Amino acid sequence: MATERLVVVGGDAAGMSAASQARRLKGPAELEITAFERGHFTSYSACGIPYWIGGQVPGRDDLIARTPEEHRARDIDLRMRTEVVELDVPGGRVRTRDLDSGSEAWTGYDKLVLATGARPVRPRLPGIGAHGVHGVQTLDDGQRLMDTLERTEAAQGRTAVVVGAGYIGVEMAEALVGRGYEVTALHRGPQPMATLDPDMGALVHTAMNRMGIRTVSGAEVTKILTDDRGAVRAVATAAGDEYPADVVVLGIGVEPRTALARAAGLPLGGSGGILTDLSMRVRGHENIWSGGDCVEVLDLVAGCMRHIPLGTHANKHGQVIGSGVGGGYATFPGVVGTAVSKVCDLEIARTGLREKDALAAGLRFVTATITSTTTAGYYPTATEMTVKMLAELRTGRLLGVQIVGGAGSAKRVDIAAVALTAGMTVDQVVSLDLGYAPPFSPVWDPVLVAARKAVSAVRAAA
Repeated sequence: MATERLVVVGGDAAGMSAASQARRLKGPAELEITAFERGHFTSYSACGIPYWIGGQVPGRDDLIARTPEEHRARDIDLRMRTEVVELDVPGGRVRTRDLDSGSEAWTGYDKLVLATGARPVRPRLPGIGAHGVHGVQTLDDGQRLMDTLERTEAAQGRTAVVVGAGYIGVEMAEALVGRGYEVTALHRGPQPMATLDPDMGALVHTAMNRMGIRTVSGAEVTKILTDDRGAVRAVATAAGDEYPADVVVLGIGVEPRTALARAAGLPLGGSGGILTDLSMRVRGHENIWSGGDCVEVLDLVAGCMRHIPLGTHANKHGQVIGSGVGGGYATFPGVVGTAVSKVCDLEIARTGLREKDALAAGLRFVTATITSTTTAGYYPTATEMTVKMLAELRTGRLLGVQIVGGAGSAKRVDIAAVALTAGMTVDQVVSLDLGYAPPFSPVWDPVLVAARKAVSAVRAAA
């Protein structure tokens, strides 16, 4: 039997998880695997970059789970600094360019995996390409930022502007404060953390200000101002304000990197992500799979396709893809949108729908917000914790949960994630048999207290 050829485009979480799983199922005599990665690193934790920048993680290489040499030792022909620049789907081949030599070549495939990831949103603003302006999505991005910080610090420059206050923006603002920078966070919304409802985002705003981050809401950036060397010196807003900056970090968000797929005519969703079936096979293409930050996934609560770029999903996608490529069977049923983060000692978590998500999905709902403590109130480690819960009118189906609080708050969102996945009502959540001891929880866990309040709201609205 002829050896099949698998080509993987992208050498991080989804791509190399797929390659590794396929190799477990089929040896080199059955499946030849070639993977292309445009960067200098493979199989790393992009989520850990802010903690490396901030000094909690000692070095860059601590974020790398598996080196190119380790992949090659598993009979995966991994080619670094090689970018795929064209897909010839009818011909079953990809055109690559060596980014160091500039040479190009065609490589044929029988099966193809697209794991091209996402890229930081870079608005088209004057000066956006200036030295010192950085997006942070890949480990290469992180290294470039670290190089700039070290040069800036050597020149005794210590002002930074973070544009955007989502997960990356908030985490990078904290990292820069930890390095001794005077940090300003500019964002267009009414509150930071647009992944939360504004009332919960206000708690994050207070915490950011408390730790010395100047947080400016409703700020529309219009220009990056530069000096005579072409380096950033300030950020200007539509209000006419200028904020000095030796370095600018873009935390506006990311978009799926799907130019290759678009040019090849592969199906894309509303946010530009590649569309796949439950086995992560690209719709309408039997021999092409895709996963990671370049795809759209099914939101199990709203019932629609969404772009939700998270490393947890990417690794699961890779396992599913590798199983399919290797002759096995697996599916990725969808997500409920769970994410956690922190700023200083404040933990932030959400799962399911925000109010505007529920409205966009055509759902009617009630909300319930409570403030409790992470442990028994008399226990010395008790800190305040706020929980907001959304429940559907009439049915009481749980729609979403947001949590902001001290140590021990964020991972409670996993209770809600399981409940959402199971389609539970807030009545059923109240009845959950959760663990209790004073060092871990009040007698009534805050999630259950919020569910009780949500039950009352549903009944009152009936």
